Amino acid sequence: MTEGQRSLLPLTGVKVVDFGQYIAGPAVAMILGDLGATVVHVDPPGGPLWDNPANATLHRNKLIVTIDLKTPDGLAQAQALIAEADIVIEGFRPGKLARLGIDFTELRKTRPELITVSIPGFASNDALRRDWRAFESVIAACSGVFTDMGLNRVLMGVNPSFSPLPLSSAYGTMLAASAAVLALQSREKTGLGDQIEVPLAAAVMEGLTYNSILIDGYPERYKTQREQEIERRRRDGLPMDVDYGELQNLLDPFYRSYRCKDGRMFYVVCPSHKNHAKRCLQTLGLYDALVAEGLTEEEDTYLPVSKWKSDVSLGVYPLPKDWADRISARMAEVFLTRTAKEWERIFGKGRFPGAPQRWLQEWISDDHAETAGLMIEVDDPVYGRMIQPGPMVWLEESGEAALAPAPRRPVTIETALEALAALPTTLPPVKDANDRRGWLDGVRVLDLCNVIAGPHSVSYLARFGAEVIKLDPAQPFYDCWNTVIFGMTHMRGKRSILTDIRSKGGRELFERLVKSVDVVVWNAPDSQVQAMGLDLEGLRALNPEAIFCKLDCFSGPRPGPRSDYVGYDDLVQAATGIMLRFGGSMETPEEHAHVGTIDVMCGFGGSLGIAAALYQKQRSGRVGRARTSLSALSGLAQMPFCYDYLRRGPFDEPSGRDTVGYDALTRFYEAADGLFLLSATEADLERLDTVEGLTGVSSVPAEQRAEALTTLFRRRGVEDWIARLRAADIGVAGFENIETIRATASRIADGTSGIDRGSYSFSVFTDHPSGHTVTQLDTYAVRPVRTEIKMPPPAEKYGASTRQVLTELGYNEEEINALIASGAISDSWSEEYLPS
Repeated sequence: MTEGQRSLLPLTGVKVVDFGQYIAGPAVAMILGDLGATVVHVDPPGGPLWDNPANATLHRNKLIVTIDLKTPDGLAQAQALIAEADIVIEGFRPGKLARLGIDFTELRKTRPELITVSIPGFASNDALRRDWRAFESVIAACSGVFTDMGLNRVLMGVNPSFSPLPLSSAYGTMLAASAAVLALQSREKTGLGDQIEVPLAAAVMEGLTYNSILIDGYPERYKTQREQEIERRRRDGLPMDVDYGELQNLLDPFYRSYRCKDGRMFYVVCPSHKNHAKRCLQTLGLYDALVAEGLTEEEDTYLPVSKWKSDVSLGVYPLPKDWADRISARMAEVFLTRTAKEWERIFGKGRFPGAPQRWLQEWISDDHAETAGLMIEVDDPVYGRMIQPGPMVWLEESGEAALAPAPRRPVTIETALEALAALPTTLPPVKDANDRRGWLDGVRVLDLCNVIAGPHSVSYLARFGAEVIKLDPAQPFYDCWNTVIFGMTHMRGKRSILTDIRSKGGRELFERLVKSVDVVVWNAPDSQVQAMGLDLEGLRALNPEAIFCKLDCFSGPRPGPRSDYVGYDDLVQAATGIMLRFGGSMETPEEHAHVGTIDVMCGFGGSLGIAAALYQKQRSGRVGRARTSLSALSGLAQMPFCYDYLRRGPFDEPSGRDTVGYDALTRFYEAADGLFLLSATEADLERLDTVEGLTGVSSVPAEQRAEALTTLFRRRGVEDWIARLRAADIGVAGFENIETIRATASRIADGTSGIDRGSYSFSVFTDHPSGHTVTQLDTYAVRPVRTEIKMPPPAEKYGASTRQVLTELGYNEEEINALIASGAISDSWSEEYLPS
């Protein structure tokens, strides 16, 4: 990349010092570097603590120095680097860096403009856990990740269930990166930085927030066949022993994999949209016959089911079992007539979601991934020509520059200091040193998004003070399982209006809204953006100062053959290898358990893009268009194994439902009374030897360790081993579940965000607008010292603010009533908040 190209990137001139190890801290700095920041990474004398080829990705665009922080000279070198920095990142256990002589609180007393980002495993105010050895798998075990691995694993009796995806680090990365840049753009207005903490345990809880919500009196209509089967077996005292084949009979026909002519499985995801399921059946040649047999489409699926004309409606999830079985069987027959590649094109061009199941190795070398810039080539000094994930977030106007990162480069301290000193920082004067306003105070956002990733992106902005208006169609395209259930989470902090943009009055309202906001966000392919008039020229005509953020499924910085295909989280899991790894084979693909696995990650990515565009606008006046996609974020979710180079070893990461860990030192073990997780490294072998009952383990050959440890661990109980191993500072954990965490970490909602309540925090809304008591995770993972974090109110009913927002835009009551009468706007989709 030339200096001219790099100067186009939004964070050009920003100086970052990265003390991070493993994934989260280095990944935050990598993303900032991909966006143009100058980054110096600090390694200890022995090199990175995590020896993995993924470091080549994590440290691209970085100058790498070696510093021994335990020596006076090393401490002085680190302090000299920090003195030049805008942002400093670290991922030590709470308090460790301060004990080494780098105290962020003290630093910011003399440099209030400094932004510091700490990413510990557990929260600094979590007295129980903050000093634990918090490896990725330990955080996952303590946060319910392994014991809440989805309905499939519960029914199969695989509980706990191991996953090698570094979810805590991936969510923590996007939260910390977005927080850093949000603080950076705020600094352009206030002159003040901030001291930020993002505990990985809190981050993974926010990533899984759609899995932890509890709705008392949850209506039966929303329960899937799998949920009903779990309830039946628990009620009747039956074992959870469903095999994979039986499990397929409990899946919705529009939410499952089908075998194709070439033997490859093809994943269909179109259960909840008014048109997707219909287009699918029409294309497969099944629609007319099924309608003749009684398959119906209710005109208003937001009515209580008791008021429907039939017990089934196409496009509503879940379908009744008899219809699900009938449709699935016929779809299975049709899929056998073509190859998966043929079906991919048919679905993509037909504008309904489906994708072949691919292995990660196939995705890395996929033509679309290469063409779109989702996979890029970097000349690494260690591995040579290397394929790495492309940028996670970019701006349209500088996306091309983001595709040519510099490889990591070891340098001297002097060279690193020169690189930082060459970039002077100019800041506005501080008007109020005690300013605690949110980073986005005064920013007005129009949210046009649906499902999870897009709406969650904007909901996240609300906690930092953004004013959010959520615009949805006057008549819904998605069923209420998709809109209302998910919306209980992503509609928090928003005002909702309902508008038919296709009508004259609705279009006029839409344009008034666009002219009134600072940011417009939409998750849609380019063809829809252009049709809506929100492409570069169209938005410039309406509001030349508005930033536009687009999230979608398959796009990258460059156009690719599948960039305009529609899709969801599950589809990207299928296309990028996540489902095949989780299931273990092409014969047994499984979605990766959690609702919104990549969706929420991508949502935080959209927020990061908006923050970068705001910063760019404040620094240069350039109005940018932020971009991210689910496919782009899949690289972060698979960072430990998402790379390729000549002579790379086999793609043999842990896979399948029988896997219990990475190796003998990081895996599940059975004690005398249950299972626990050991999470150690080769460097921990000497410490393992000091644990009573494990003496001599370090001398056992590596290939015999698992067998030896299995025998030893069976001699004592779980709590005994956890206490002994933790006393030796070995990573270890029992298996918590989300239900227990929620029960022990909940309080009646009190209007506070929960950032003072340790690693886990929920609020119980007894007066929720839905009429149900709802328990939800707090907005608590990002914890700035200076800036206020708002606790957004519960999600209002769709359309509840239509009249209020129109009044603010200058409409009088007579005009509003006329628009409602014409159908151009609406103030409700249904009589009930949560249709029964």
